[in-house]
Amino acid sequence: MPNLTDAATAMPQSLTITSTVRLLSGHSMPRLGLGVYQTPANTCQSIVAFALRTGYRHIDSATAYRNERPCTLAISASSLSRSELFFTTKLPPRTRGYASTAASIDGVIAENAELEGYIDLYLIHAPYGTPEDRIGQWRAMVEAQKEGKIRSLGVSNYGVQHLDELKAWREKQSEQDRGVLSVGQWELHPWLDRTDIVDWCAREGVAVQAYSPVVRATRMDDPLLMGLAEKHGKTSAQVLIRWSLQMGWTPLPKSVHEERIRENADVFDFELTDEEVKTLQTGKYEPVAWDPTKEPI
Repeated sequence: MPNLTDAATAMPQSLTITSTVRLLSGHSMPRLGLGVYQTPANTCQSIVAFALRTGYRHIDSATAYRNERPCTLAISASSLSRSELFFTTKLPPRTRGYASTAASIDGVIAENAELEGYIDLYLIHAPYGTPEDRIGQWRAMVEAQKEGKIRSLGVSNYGVQHLDELKAWREKQSEQDRGVLSVGQWELHPWLDRTDIVDWCAREGVAVQAYSPVVRATRMDDPLLMGLAEKHGKTSAQVLIRWSLQMGWTPLPKSVHEERIRENADVFDFELTDEEVKTLQTGKYEPVAWDPTKEPI
């Protein structure tokens, strides 16, 4: 597991909305983030602004979402300094190779002056294309990091085969050219815990982010969840987010409703027992989103 800050290494109940994980890059990432997948651009700014007022400090966007700009406008309009906020975006899935990746990164920086010249975390959105395409993407990201445009590098939706491919290439490079893989992002929840990928990340010290941690609200009536929610005086969504946190991940719940954004952050005043955490590890493979981890090399 990656090295956690003092707040996160203490007992689980000491986690707060300001707890962070220390990344291999040397930077810190808040343990809870707001996802903005499919959040309309015309409402995204107000939604992100509300989340920041609620206490969120981590926003997860992507160029493919077409809402980077409203996110950064909300960041700029807040009373918070840039250094207090953590902004993630991702390389579009159809972008291939070194040159196109470099241009995409430069485009984000140029179009979002509010970022003050850097992206906190940049992810390859999906492992599409050839091995040469993927390595070219990574090389461009490493170069951008050297230039100060990106602070931490990562991947999203990579299978173990893609992670091994990148690791093998990196091991052949000089220390200054290989780059540091700090974060991986996947759909993760009790019905898709991706043990093989999570174990790979644990061995390599890669921090894990969980998108769709509340399973797109498709399991809220699950008897096990409802029982835990009743026991702890919480909602099913709050139990799922708390479970993700106690698994050591960084959940990225998405909502366009203020009451749910607030609810999703109200998960730091209770703790699941070890047995309850284990009970929610179903071992099933039931994704609710796409799954590029199955993409062949």
